[in-house]
Amino acid sequence: MPELLSTSLYTEVRDPAFFRVLAGRNAPTYVDVLDALDRECTDRPDGLERNEAVDIIAEILAKHPEFQPEADEGVEASPDLLIAALPPREAARRVLDHLSRCRWLEEPPRKDWRRRLYFDAHGATLISALRQIAHPDAAVFTDKITAVCAALANEAEIIERPLQTLDVCLSNTRQGLGELRTMQKSVQRLTRRQLEEDTLKGNLGVVFDDYAEQVAQGAYAELVRARLPVRLPDAVKRIGERFLDDPGAMAEMLTELLRREPHLSAETARAKVRQRLDELAHYLDLVLPMADEIDRRTADFTRRSLARFRYLQDVTGERRSEVRGFFERVNHLLHGKRMSSPWEVPTLPAMRLPETRVPAGLDSLYNPPVRRPPSEQTALDDDVTEAERDAGLRDMERALRESLSVRRANAFIQTLPGGKGTRISSADLPIVSEENLTDLIAILLHAESSEATYVIKSTRGEDPDTPPLVDALPGAGVEHFDVIKK
Repeated sequence: MPELLSTSLYTEVRDPAFFRVLAGRNAPTYVDVLDALDRECTDRPDGLERNEAVDIIAEILAKHPEFQPEADEGVEASPDLLIAALPPREAARRVLDHLSRCRWLEEPPRKDWRRRLYFDAHGATLISALRQIAHPDAAVFTDKITAVCAALANEAEIIERPLQTLDVCLSNTRQGLGELRTMQKSVQRLTRRQLEEDTLKGNLGVVFDDYAEQVAQGAYAELVRARLPVRLPDAVKRIGERFLDDPGAMAEMLTELLRREPHLSAETARAKVRQRLDELAHYLDLVLPMADEIDRRTADFTRRSLARFRYLQDVTGERRSEVRGFFERVNHLLHGKRMSSPWEVPTLPAMRLPETRVPAGLDSLYNPPVRRPPSEQTALDDDVTEAERDAGLRDMERALRESLSVRRANAFIQTLPGGKGTRISSADLPIVSEENLTDLIAILLHAESSEATYVIKSTRGEDPDTPPLVDALPGAGVEHFDVIKK
C-alpha cells in the first residue's frame, strides 16, 4: 500500500506552520510578501541580505495597513504589538522572523559575518502554484485526443510497438482531459465576470475580447473541429480488439514491460498492462461528457451575457442610480427570507414616477405580431438515394485530402520507400502534379510537431556565401532538404 500523502507531505515541510501562513488573518499580506521575496531571490541566486529583505517587506506592509504582527504561540496579542505602535522596519523584521520560523525562508550559517536569506524550494513551488491560480492561462485545446484516435487506428504502429503506443495514448489522453477541464474553468470564470460587470462596455469587452479570443475562436473552435463524437467510439472499440483480445499484442506488451522492469513477475506485468488499458478506455469514456458540459456552459454564458446586456441597457439611464438603490434596499430588507416561510413585505418608500407622455400617440407603440395557428408539417423524405450517398462520400474524401493535418503528413511519409532512418531528398519526393503540393506543404508545416513520424534536415546556413540549392518540382520550386523517417 503506498504511503499516505499527508505522511510524505509533512515529512518534507516538517512544520504545519508552513501552511498556516496562507490561512490566517494576515494571509493576503504574507502572500504579497512571499511573492516579492521569491521574485527577488529568483534574480539573486546568491541570496538576499537581511537588510534588503527588510526593505522589501516594509514596502509591502505600507500597502496593507490592516496587517497585525503575529504573536508567539501561547501569548495573547498586546497593544504594543499593533502595527501602528511599531516602526515600519521593526514590523518588517517581525514578519521576516515569522516567515523564517515557518520555514519559508532559510538562513544557513556562514563563516563570515554576513547573513544571507534564501527562499525555500518547497515555498517557491507553492508560490508558483498560487500565481497559476491567480493568473490562469488562456484555455487551449490541441489535437492530443485526436492524435490518440489516429494512433489507435494505425495498425502498423500497434503491431510494431504496442506498449509504446499504449503509453503515448495514455499520456495524450490525460493531457487532453486536462485541457478540457481548463476550458470548463475558463467559461465558468468568464460567466462569473460577466455577471459582475456594471457597464455595457465591460459586458461587451468580456464577450468580444476575453471570451471570443480565449475560448470561442480558439479552444472551443478546435474542440468542435475535432469531431470527437464520431472518432471516440471507434477508438474505444479498437482498445478491446487490438489489445485486450489480441494474444500477439498482449504477449509483445508483456515482453516489453518485463524488459523494462525485470523484477516484475509475469502475473504482475499482465495486471499492469490490463490496468493501463482499462485506464485508457475509462479516460476516453470521460471525454464526451466533459465536452457536453463545455457545450452547456458555453450556452449558459451566451444566455447570461445576453440577459446581462439587456439588463444594463434598461438601467443605464438618467435614473439608473435611483432604480439600483431601490432594488438594493429591497435586497437588504428581504435578505435571508424564503418564499416558503411566512414573512411580510416591509414598508418600502413610495414610488414616484416622472410624468410620461407618448409624443406620437399610441400608434408609435410596438404592436406584437399576430400569431398564426400552426399548420400541419409535411414530413420530409428520410430515404437517401445512392447518388446522394456517393456525393457525401466524395465530399468527405475531398475534405480529408485537402486538410493540412499532421495525420496527412504522416500518411504521406508512410508512402515513401524505406524504413526507420531512411533519408530521402526533396528532389526525390513523389510530387508528380500540382495537387501533390498540398502533401509537401503538410510535411513542411508539421515538421516540428511531436506527433510527426519524420524529421526534416536543411542545408540552409551551413555556408552563408553559397546560395541554397533549389529543387524544381511540378508547379513550384523549394529549397533543398532531406526527410528522415523516425
